[in-house]
Amino acid sequence: MNVNQSAPPVPPFGQSQPIYPGYHQSSYGGQPGSAVPPTPYGAYNGPVPGYQQTHPQGVSRAPPSSGAPPVSTAQAPCGQAAYGQFGQGDIQNGPSSTVQMQRLPGSQQFGSPLAPVVSQPAVLQPYGPPPTSAQVTAQLAGMQLSGAVAPAPPPSGLGYGPPTSLASASGSFPNSGPYGSYPQGQASPLSQAQGHPGVQPPLRSAPPLASSFTPPASGGPRMPSMTGPLPPGQGFGGPPVSQPNHVSSPPVQALPPGTQMTGPPVPPPPMHSPQQPGYQLQQNGSFGPAGGPQPSYGGPYPGAPNFGSQPGPPQPLPPKRLDPDAIPSPQLNELPPQQKTRHRIDPDAIPSPIQVIEDDRNNRGSEPFVTGVRGQVPPLVTTNFLVKDQGNASPRYIRCTSYNIPCTSDMAKQAQVPLAAVIKPLARLPPEEASPYVVDHGESGPLRCNRCKAYMCPFMQFVEGGRRFQCCFCSCVNDVPPQYFQHLDHTGKRVDAYDRPELSLGSYEFLATVDYCKNNKFPSPPAFIFMIDVSYNAIRTGLVRLLCEELKSLLDYLPREGGAEESAIRVGFVTYNKVLHFYNVKSSLAQPQMMVVSDVADMFVPLLDGFLVNVNESRAVITSLLDQIPEMFADTRETETVFAPVIQAGMEALKAAECAGKLFLFHTSLPVAEAPGRLKNRDDRKLINTDKEKTLFQPQTGAYQTLAKDCVAQGCCVDLFLFPNQYVDVATLSVVPQLTGGSVYKYACFQVENDQERFLSDLRRDIQKVVGFDAVMRVRTSTGIRAVDFFGAFYMSNTTDVELAGLDGDKTVTVEFKHDDRLNEESGAVLQCALLYTSCAGQRRLRIHNLALNCCTQLADLYRNCETDTLINYMAKFAYRGVLNSPVKTVRDTLITQCAQILACYRKNCASPSSAGQLILPECMKLLPVYLNCVLKSDVLQPGAEVTTDDRAYVRQLVTSMDVAETNVFFYPRLLPLTKSPIESTSEPPAVRASEERLSNGDIYLLENGLNLFLWVGASVQQGVVQSLFNVSSFTQITSGLGVLPVLDNPLSKKVRGLIASLRAQRMRYMKLIVVKQEDKLEMLFKHFLVEDKSLSGGASYVDFLCHMHKEIRQLLS
Repeated sequence: MNVNQSAPPVPPFGQSQPIYPGYHQSSYGGQPGSAVPPTPYGAYNGPVPGYQQTHPQGVSRAPPSSGAPPVSTAQAPCGQAAYGQFGQGDIQNGPSSTVQMQRLPGSQQFGSPLAPVVSQPAVLQPYGPPPTSAQVTAQLAGMQLSGAVAPAPPPSGLGYGPPTSLASASGSFPNSGPYGSYPQGQASPLSQAQGHPGVQPPLRSAPPLASSFTPPASGGPRMPSMTGPLPPGQGFGGPPVSQPNHVSSPPVQALPPGTQMTGPPVPPPPMHSPQQPGYQLQQNGSFGPAGGPQPSYGGPYPGAPNFGSQPGPPQPLPPKRLDPDAIPSPQLNELPPQQKTRHRIDPDAIPSPIQVIEDDRNNRGSEPFVTGVRGQVPPLVTTNFLVKDQGNASPRYIRCTSYNIPCTSDMAKQAQVPLAAVIKPLARLPPEEASPYVVDHGESGPLRCNRCKAYMCPFMQFVEGGRRFQCCFCSCVNDVPPQYFQHLDHTGKRVDAYDRPELSLGSYEFLATVDYCKNNKFPSPPAFIFMIDVSYNAIRTGLVRLLCEELKSLLDYLPREGGAEESAIRVGFVTYNKVLHFYNVKSSLAQPQMMVVSDVADMFVPLLDGFLVNVNESRAVITSLLDQIPEMFADTRETETVFAPVIQAGMEALKAAECAGKLFLFHTSLPVAEAPGRLKNRDDRKLINTDKEKTLFQPQTGAYQTLAKDCVAQGCCVDLFLFPNQYVDVATLSVVPQLTGGSVYKYACFQVENDQERFLSDLRRDIQKVVGFDAVMRVRTSTGIRAVDFFGAFYMSNTTDVELAGLDGDKTVTVEFKHDDRLNEESGAVLQCALLYTSCAGQRRLRIHNLALNCCTQLADLYRNCETDTLINYMAKFAYRGVLNSPVKTVRDTLITQCAQILACYRKNCASPSSAGQLILPECMKLLPVYLNCVLKSDVLQPGAEVTTDDRAYVRQLVTSMDVAETNVFFYPRLLPLTKSPIESTSEPPAVRASEERLSNGDIYLLENGLNLFLWVGASVQQGVVQSLFNVSSFTQITSGLGVLPVLDNPLSKKVRGLIASLRAQRMRYMKLIVVKQEDKLEMLFKHFLVEDKSLSGGASYVDFLCHMHKEIRQLLS
C-alpha cells in the first residue's frame, strides 16, 4: 500500500482526482496545485449580473480593520451617484466629493482602499455570472468530499466577482470555464451598498483566501440595485437577515432623496493576462489571489494609516473614533486616546466570531466529516458534526494548528505559525460514534516497526507481495510475521485491510501483553482513596456532613468496564487535620476501626488488610463510617491542617496494595501545621507588574515536585477539591494534581446552601469519569519533524515520554513540532500518538491515534489550512507557562509580536499588493486578533483589582490541559439573548457578540464561559417576562446575585431552565448561575466577560487592538 494512500471510498492521496471540465488546476504562477479537497461552498460577494442581484439570505456584510481616510465629506448633490461613481472596487468612503476621481490605467486592486476586512486574493482574472440554482444543485449532487480539486460552485444567487469594498475575495475561472466571463472591455457590474449595522460577514462558509479591512468601508450585504432615488427614509443596509446582533447599534441611515446607488460606467482595467492561468478553488472554498497595485488616494494628512470614516450621509457621528497612529501598545492602563472625529471604525464591519461560528455550523454541520483524505481541516469545535473514521484520527482526538505544514524549517520560521497538535487521547465520543475497536494479537502483541517502534497503522506500505512492510515514519523495511501475512490486491493493499482496524482506521486499541506491564506482571484493578479534611473550617461550613452523605450513594457509580455488573475499583477512607486517621472497613467487622498516625514527618500506613475494600462487600461498614465521621469531629477546635503527608499516605497505601489509583482530597486551608510541605502566607499584590510577579505562580517549595514524581512512579493520581475562605496558595497545592494528571476544583467561601449543587455535581462527574491509570504517552512523527515541547497536566522524566499517573477523557496534551529535516510534498507528514494505560478494570491497553498532514512549498497553502481555535489554545498555554519564568509584560509582548509576524508574513507573501492602509488577514485567521486580545486580557496576563492570586494560579493550571472547545468559550464567552427567539423554539438562541453595545435593556441575556453562567436582566424588561421567570411582579423585586431560578410552570421558565441545563451538560464543570440586574454592583463582574470592550484592568477593546495589530504589522513590513 502506498504511504500516501487513504482508505477508499475516497480516492487515494496519490491518485489523480476527478476534475470538473474547464477548470485549470494550478496554483500561484502556474505551478500545479496540491490536491486540496474543496468544500461544497463557493466564494461570495461577486459581481451582480445586470445590477439585478438581490440580497441573498444569510449573506451579510464583510468585516474591516483599517483603511484609507475619506477623500472628503462634502454632501453629494442630488442626482449624483453617491456610492457608485467609480468602477468596480473603487468605492469612496462616505459621500462622494464633488471632484470625481478617475480610475488609473493598468491592473488594480479590486478592493477599495477602504475595503472592509474582505477576503482578498493574488492574480487578476475574469469573473463569470453566477450559476443558476439548478446548476448549483446539479453540481453539488455530483460532488464528493474528497481530495478532488474540482472547485465547488457557489450558492445560488452569489456571483463571482472581484472583492468590492464590501466583498470577500471572489473566484476566478479561465475563459474556457463553464461560467462565461465578462468581455475585456466591459466592467463587471457591481452593486454597492452601505452595510447594516449588526450584520456580520459569513465566514469559513465560503471562505476566500484573505480578509482585508480598511475600516470602515461601506461594507455590507448587497442590496437589489436601484437606478432611481431611494424613497425617503429608506436605509441602505438591506434587511437584517437571520441576525439578532443589531441590538443597540447605530440606526441605519438614509440617503437624501434623489441620490442614486449606481455609478456611471467607467472603463475597467485589463482583467486577465494570457499567461495567468485560473486559480484553483482551495480547500476552504476560496479562489485564488486577485488584485494588483492599489491606486493611491490622497489622505487628509500625510502618513495617515488610512482608517476610513463612518460610511453614510454627512450626519455628525460623535461616538468612539480612532486614529491608529495615535494608538500606543495596549499595555496595562495605557488606553489608546479617542480622537479625530473623522475616524470611527464600525464594530459591525470587523470580523465577527459569532458570524464565523454560525456560517461554519450552517455549512459543515449537516454533513459527516469523513477522515479519509489527508490534511483536511475539520469543522470548527463550535459546530456539531459526526465523524466517520476512514484512516485518520477524529478531530475529537487530535486537532492541529495547521493541516498543511511547511516543507522546510526556513519557511516555518518565516511564517511563525506554531506547528502544534492538541491531543485528547481518551476523549469521550457522542453516542452516535463508535468507541475505538480493541484488537487482540495474542501472545505476540501488536506489530511494530523494528527501528522506530511505531505501531502498525493504515499508512504502512506492504511490499514484496505482502511479506514485508515499509514504515511510514522511518522508512525501515520490516518482515511481516507469518501469522500476520496476507496477500495484496492489484493496488498494493492487503486484501484484509478492511477487516483489521489497525489497517483501515485512524484510532484503535491493542490489548497489551505482559511485556508492557510494570515488573512484567499484569496490574491489579485501581483503587480510589477519599481523604477528608475534618478541621474546624470543614466542619463549620457543613462540608464534611454534606460529603459523607453524598458518598453513600455515589459509591454505586464508580467507573466500570463495558458491561461489567460492578466496578472493580476498591475504596479506602482517611480523615485528617494536624494528624491522619485511617479506617479499617473490612466486611467482617461490625463497626469501622480508626487508627491515628500523628508522626506526620515519617508517614506510614498503619494497616493493609481492610483499608482498600470492595464497596458491595463492605457496604454496611462503609455506611456506618460515613454516618459517624461528621459526629466524631462535630466539636473539633483544630484549625491547622497538613497537606503533603496526606498525599504521601495515600501513595504509600497504593504502593502497599501494589496498584495504581486516585486520591480525592477535600481541603480547606493553608497547611501551616508543622509537617513536611508546610506553607506560609506569601500573598503579595504589590508584586503585580514587577519582575517578581512570576514568583506568585511558582510553588513555594520544591517538596511538592519531589512528592509528585513519587506519585507518578506509583500511578497515584490526585484530584484536589479546595474550599478556601482566604489565601491557600493554589500555585503550590496544585503542583501534585498538575504533575499527576489530576484536576483541581475550587469553591471559594463555600456555603452549603449556595454551592452544594455545584460541588456535588463536579464530584459526581469526577468520580464517574473513565480514567486511564499509570499511563505513558509517546508521539512519533515521520522523518522531517519531531515533537519538541509538551503542555498539559503530566510529568516528564525524559524528552519523549509523557508520564501520567492518571488521564481522563477531559484532559489534553498539547505537542509542538519543529523541523529537523526537509519534508516531502508528495508523502506529507504522519503523526502517531500511542498511549499505554491501565483501564478501570485493570486491563493494560495501548490506544493509538494516527493523523496524516499535507506539506507545502507555498506559504499560501499553510495560511489556507490553519485552525485559529487550535492556534489560540496553543498560544494561551505557551503564555501561561511563560509567566512562570518571565515578567507578565514580556509574555504579553511576545504574543503580540508573534501574532503580528504571522499576519505580516501573510500580507507580504500571500496577499496581493495594496495600500498600506489596508489590514489584510488570511481568511481562516481573521479571528486571530479578537481571540488573541481575549487571551491578553485574561486574568492571568492582566488581572483586575478584584482577582486574587489564587484565582490566577487556579485559572493558569486549568487552561494548561483544556481542549480546544473549552478554550474557545473560555476566552470568548457566549452571550445568548433569551427573549428574541420564539418561546416554542427548542434550539439554542443565536448568540450575539460579547460587547455591551449588543445588550438591550429590554431583554434578558445568558452568558457562559465554561466556568461561569450569568443571567443579565435589563432594567426595561417587560413585567410579564419578570413574572414568568422570577415569580416577582417587577424588576426591582428581583434578588441580585440569585443563584437558582424558581421552578415555574410556564413556557418561558421551562425554556430558560432547559437551556441552562443543556449548557451545563456541554461543559466539563458545573457552571454556577448568578443573576445580574442592570446597573447593579454585580454588573461590573458580568462586564468583565464582555471581551470585545475595554476592560477595567486596562485591556484594549477589540477595535483598538485591531488598530494596534495593524500598526505592528505595518512596522514589520516597513
